[in-house]
Amino acid sequence: MKKTFLLALTACMFSFIAFAQPDANAPTRTILAYGGQIQKAFIKQVIALTGKSKPRICFLPTASADNPNGINNWYELCHDVSVEPYWLSVWINSDFRQQSFEEKLLSMDAIIVGGGNTLNMIAIWKAQGIDTVLRKAYNKGIILAGGSAGSLCWFNAGYSDSRPKALSIVAGLAFLPFSHCPHYHSEPSRKPLYIAALLDGRMTPGYACDDKAGIVFLNERYSRSIALDGSSHTYFLSVKEGKISEELLEAQLVQ
Repeated sequence: MKKTFLLALTACMFSFIAFAQPDANAPTRTILAYGGQIQKAFIKQVIALTGKSKPRICFLPTASADNPNGINNWYELCHDVSVEPYWLSVWINSDFRQQSFEEKLLSMDAIIVGGGNTLNMIAIWKAQGIDTVLRKAYNKGIILAGGSAGSLCWFNAGYSDSRPKALSIVAGLAFLPFSHCPHYHSEPSRKPLYIAALLDGRMTPGYACDDKAGIVFLNERYSRSIALDGSSHTYFLSVKEGKISEELLEAQLVQ
């Protein structure tokens, strides 16, 4: 009986070890977060991350209420790069001929989220179930990207101009377990608010991006920084011994 018990215990231990090992065949979960508005150089970086010569990329302009100018700008930016551009509207009427949000988004190689009102965007996504679809896309290995509201949404929280009168803290989807500050130096009010929230514990340590800089995360870990010029940077901020630690992250220049 003792021998049987030991064999069973050994089998359980090996099963636990096998279960705990990461799946080598699992897709890499990838996010590119940049500080400002969408630009051609960022689109090219997203294309490169897909590893495909002509990927299918969907633009989500939810934060700007599907503003036609933003949608037109998306197609103008894509017209001379190797990409199949799409966009997703949330302002729809039921029609059996159209794809569901899940069918459309999960057929993409990458998804780019535009700027605007972060709070409203996430509320709409949750009402429509798009937040759940984005999580499925992320776990499937579909590249997620965006700037401003489109970068803040992937983190656990950050300051946003989504409410009247003043910037306020808005919760993100928390795909990344950090706080975030877009527009770090372009909007002077953001940096001191962000630092104050870190110091008093209202936000977790996190990453800040200037408008023309971004960060690539792989499986929820910092991978590398990119910048469109030498004056744009990314940073990691945390609290050490009661003081702010602002680490400048070395960035690769891209165009």
